Amino acid sequence: MDTMRDRFAPVALRLLDEDPRVAVVLAEIGAAGFVEARRRHPDRVINVGIREQLLIGAASGLALTGMRPIVHTFASFLVERPFEQVKLDLGHQGVGAVLVSAAASFDWPAGGYTHMAPGDVALLDTLDGWTVHVPGHPDEAETLLRHAVAAGDDKVYVRLSVQSNAQALPVDGARFHTVREGRSGVVVAVGPMLDAVLDATTGLDVTVLYAATVRPFDAAALRRATATAGADIVLVEPYLAGTSTAVANDALADVPHRVLGLGVGRRELRRYGTVEEHVAAHGLDARSLRERISGFMTGTRMPVRA
Repeated sequence: MDTMRDRFAPVALRLLDEDPRVAVVLAEIGAAGFVEARRRHPDRVINVGIREQLLIGAASGLALTGMRPIVHTFASFLVERPFEQVKLDLGHQGVGAVLVSAAASFDWPAGGYTHMAPGDVALLDTLDGWTVHVPGHPDEAETLLRHAVAAGDDKVYVRLSVQSNAQALPVDGARFHTVREGRSGVVVAVGPMLDAVLDATTGLDVTVLYAATVRPFDAAALRRATATAGADIVLVEPYLAGTSTAVANDALADVPHRVLGLGVGRRELRRYGTVEEHVAAHGLDARSLRERISGFMTGTRMPVRA
């Protein structure tokens, strides 16, 4: 199966062909995938080189002229390094762009911590008005990218990963999807965490919601689920643990409830390892998730994680 990033360049080329407002802005990374796109649309495929602040600034300038820029590089270089430009050049000026990241939290361990960005969604949460898509399958990534480009002039972040669920689910860029129904708690699986969550909750009497779009947060779906499944909620996210606990709490502000946020820990893991080893070290593999979810639902002590 191709990866989400494998799918990205061909879809972006089709969007360039279909919509004269679309432009692609790169900072060297990923440029090899856009050779044909640059040949066909030389004025709308721009590589600024290894200049991430300029990457966002150029996208903002294009947006000010009425273009719909798609901006791409690794998450650490797209959100973290040029964060001031994301805040000011896009947010303060009131223009939008589609930021499409790669490498996710730790998809390229050999790149070291400079190429890891588990805090990207939490960082964007400090800004107003961002839509955040976290697809769990290449088909979903294509659908959500098209949603993002069509979303007027909104500010949209599409978080691509090499981690993927085995099957795509129908996603509409807004609502959570009910995958399994139970009566003893709710587990929200975000993007590529779904397969591990389904394995972890096999035989448990819990509702599993799938979220491929996390901002705006589908508060209505969570409230509906807790009405029948109880108000113990576990959020399993492929980025910084606890990123969505505040919005989940807000969704249930008038309902007695408990929330556990599982995700990538704050402690830096200084050995390269593999993606699978990082998943396990952060307690996001199916076995660890089962222990932690069961422990929370039953009130037993859970192992401490990074």
